[in-house]
Amino acid sequence: MATQHRKGSHSVFSVRLHFIFVTHYRRKAITPPMLERLKAMFTQVCSTMDCELLECSGEADHVHLLVDFHPKQSISAVVGCLKSSTSRMLKKEFPGEVRKWYITQSFWSGSYYVASTGGAPIEKLKEYIKNQEEPKV
Repeated sequence: MATQHRKGSHSVFSVRLHFIFVTHYRRKAITPPMLERLKAMFTQVCSTMDCELLECSGEADHVHLLVDFHPKQSISAVVGCLKSSTSRMLKKEFPGEVRKWYITQSFWSGSYYVASTGGAPIEKLKEYIKNQEEPKV
């Protein structure tokens, strides 16, 4: 599969990020219906931030997201929107399930994991940059 590049007003980019969000206290609070609904929620929030959810799955205590990220956003702003909006919507749409685990706490842990994905390996990039033709005088 060829890498798809997107265009901004003054840039061409392809930024793919892998996120992991963990439930507060790592409690096994995510049910299959909640996970399906989370996928739709994450898709919607990503769309509003000019990002695209490429893949989403998870287990009872965490979710993985693969996001095509727009560099005009900050990673922390995207994470904040994804976690706060989904937490709020889960509490509203699944009150019985969420209340079983969380009464006053937020649904998601305050921390998160993020890593860039795809592209050439670091060593290949270093070699490519190092072997650039130097300017001639």
